Amino acid sequence: MKLEEEIKQRKFKTDYQKLAVNIMFTHGWLITFQKKIFDKYGITGTQYNILRILRGQHPESVSVNTLRERMLDKMSDTSRLVERLRLKKLLIRNICQNDRRKSDINITEKGLQLLKELDTIDSEFENLFNTLSLSEVETLNNLLDKMRG
Repeated sequence: MKLEEEIKQRKFKTDYQKLAVNIMFTHGWLITFQKKIFDKYGITGTQYNILRILRGQHPESVSVNTLRERMLDKMSDTSRLVERLRLKKLLIRNICQNDRRKSDINITEKGLQLLKELDTIDSEFENLFNTLSLSEVETLNNLLDKMRG
């Protein structure tokens, strides 16, 4: 459906304004879809992002600062998210003996198992893009990369 129909706006000041609104609207649309999936597993999208980073580093530890640098949402309160995942026993947080302000974070077997379950539904998320050809997907990725500089 066209953006104008979705948000009931007939006209934009410029095509650039429409592009900005379209990207923000599409982001919200994707987040809403993702939320429906993650709610079934008791996690959020940002928690999922942390778990995937940890799985990629497994079995090595990761610091909170490393997680913050690699997260998709740089505005997240990473320490709070890590603590919530720790309480769910999806990760372990070990305080460094040399510097009590630092900690080493590892994904647990429970966290790895959760990601394994979520991997099986990746195709549901990818199906959102099945209206685009592979060539269009590559072009869109290149254009978004170009836009961010």
